[in-house]
Amino acid sequence: MDEFDIIRRYFMPAVTRRADVVAGIGDDAALLSVPAGHELVVCTDTLVSGVHFPRHTPAAAIGHKALAVNLSDLAAMGAQPAWATLALTLPDADPRWLEDFAHGLLALAQRFDVELVGGDTTRGPLTVTVTAQGLVRHGMALRRRGARVGDRVYVTGTLGDAGLALRLQERASAHLQARLDYPEPRIEAGQALCGFATAAIDISDGLLADLAHLLASDRLGAIVEIDALPRSAAFLEVHETPGAGAQPAYYELPLSAGDDYELCFTVPPAHSTAVEQRLEHAGCAATAIGEITDTPGIRCVRANGSGYTPVARGFLHFGEDQHG
Repeated sequence: MDEFDIIRRYFMPAVTRRADVVAGIGDDAALLSVPAGHELVVCTDTLVSGVHFPRHTPAAAIGHKALAVNLSDLAAMGAQPAWATLALTLPDADPRWLEDFAHGLLALAQRFDVELVGGDTTRGPLTVTVTAQGLVRHGMALRRRGARVGDRVYVTGTLGDAGLALRLQERASAHLQARLDYPEPRIEAGQALCGFATAAIDISDGLLADLAHLLASDRLGAIVEIDALPRSAAFLEVHETPGAGAQPAYYELPLSAGDDYELCFTVPPAHSTAVEQRLEHAGCAATAIGEITDTPGIRCVRANGSGYTPVARGFLHFGEDQHG
């Protein structure tokens, strides 16, 4: 197969047909109609084999994750997903791999009414780049900037599962592995936060790293209560099992492992109850883990008030703090 065969066979038949797509796959570029009163939100993420996913990762999981990490960025802006493009670099055109990859990507696209409107295919080391576009009502987008002193810091879901799956590898439970391979974009949660949260960011490189980005926008700081960090039952089971060998990661993985794709956001205390109710209605748990301060930097404390110094601060492509 050449690149045109790949596009026709795997990516054209199953696309969602949206009325706002004037021209999609098959032209030199897509023509998209942005509805009045809305702003266009655009994000791009690249996944590289051996860096963003282990080389043995199933093709369907790679397809899902390539789109999911972009939808997570849209969620952090409070946007409704609409369109996506795919740039796929392959070492070879393996039909079974392509079929599974396309199924993983397009199944998630269908769930969120996302239409694949274009892209590119080429030969080389396995690399997947997705650009996603979404819509948000004018002036309602969530931003990293906007947190205020005294705001509560929240996170959705649970933290550390994907990092623990990477550490345990073949010993990881099905739940932990699914959290690594099939992250769930918090689209409904992001939209529920619009008009209530003062700032938001998605957690891709680790809580400490991404919270630091949010704080840097306003030159603020935060106190993080590490015993309040939400951990799944599967995570806790590993750490409560004698001889599991993962106890040292109890604090570190939820703080810095990355690949959680949950939302971290700030809320004025007066809005906390309303936000918690809105997220519960959206089917997404949220946990208060700290508070915004006027002293730059992040200070981690235990439940008894004693300080905790993290070993790592998160994932950096060109730095020393790494996970996995």
